[in-house]
Amino acid sequence: MTVLKIKRLPHNKNLPEYKTEGAAGMDLCAAIEEPVTLKPLERTLVPTGIKIELEHGYEAQIRPRSGLSIKHGISLINCVGTIDEDYRGEVCVPVVNLSNETYTIEPQERIAQMIIARVEQAKIEVVTELTDTVRGAGGFGSTGR
Repeated sequence: MTVLKIKRLPHNKNLPEYKTEGAAGMDLCAAIEEPVTLKPLERTLVPTGIKIELEHGYEAQIRPRSGLSIKHGISLINCVGTIDEDYRGEVCVPVVNLSNETYTIEPQERIAQMIIARVEQAKIEVVTELTDTVRGAGGFGSTGR
């Protein structure tokens, strides 16, 4: 099991937390003093009040919360954000309102989830040919509906 070191900032009231025993992601909360209202298609960067230190070979993935996405159209601007092991700044969440209605993010509201994942850097090898496959160069939708 990997260890995630967390530094709590003065404006943090809730540490990340796994809500169930089998949860893959831990919830991140908005470390804000006042509500933040997002109009349709408006975006903002929401602080979480934490800094993290990952072990070598790991990343933190920031993902939308499914409930906020389906019920309110609140998602992340970059869908899945990556926090590299050498980043030491505050974890902030870039949210966007994709709905037709305004949405208000309340202080300490759960706004995203963070997953810790093992990563490996690839060795780059430039070649003149790639092996053939059945799919070949077939792109979007090429394997059927």
